[in-house]
Amino acid sequence: MTYPAIVFDIDRTLTASKEAITPPMAELIAQLSQTTPVALITGDSFTVIDANVLSRLPASTQFDKLYVLPTSGAALYVFTDGSWTSRYALNLDDEEVQHIDDAIREACAETALIDLAAPSYGEIIEHRGPQVTISALGQNAPIALKDAWDPDHFKKRTLRDAIAKRLPNYDVKTGGATSVDVTRAGINKAYGVRALATLLHLEPRDMLYVGDALYPGGNDEIVKETGIVTRQVSGPDETKQVIADLLGNAPFRG
Repeated sequence: MTYPAIVFDIDRTLTASKEAITPPMAELIAQLSQTTPVALITGDSFTVIDANVLSRLPASTQFDKLYVLPTSGAALYVFTDGSWTSRYALNLDDEEVQHIDDAIREACAETALIDLAAPSYGEIIEHRGPQVTISALGQNAPIALKDAWDPDHFKKRTLRDAIAKRLPNYDVKTGGATSVDVTRAGINKAYGVRALATLLHLEPRDMLYVGDALYPGGNDEIVKETGIVTRQVSGPDETKQVIADLLGNAPFRG
């Protein structure tokens, strides 16, 4: 089946967590962009997406058919006249950021799940413009440590609930393996899917969303409310095969 646009989650869908896209995956995305609008959506900032994905795509990529939705859909970037420009960015103001930051710190103290004073792999609380994110071990923690920290997702859900009860007027959702993301109310991946559909003059139900966390409570699950067709994948290897199938290629061998 063909789709007029395809939306991909990034971490654990196109790439390993916080890692660069591999050359075989980059080539598949480039091929897909030559016939179909491709969107990338994630909780990460545009800077991280650029470093790990966009800058690693081959010259054959049709960048004018790529759409980037960082910070869980709270911003949308398009490629125009040779550079990336923002169509919207729903940035939090200083007062909102401080309110969210305070709530996160209180939740950490209440749950005793994260010691904000302990050594970490980069920032634990990161202000990303439209979004504030807490990552239990720091933004750049090794994948093995992330996976070991919360294998059954209990810690992440507990932290999310403790933050959410302090921020009833915000959208608080689990993010990557160790993270929780906070945006304004209603600003999430579903919002991003709808914004993309409007930009492309499509209905969400006509598009395809590929992600690793479409299960109940997963950070991709929210997109289902838009009616978009979804495809759950186990990781980048399965995503490669999904793209190969969309391209009409033989079984992927890379």
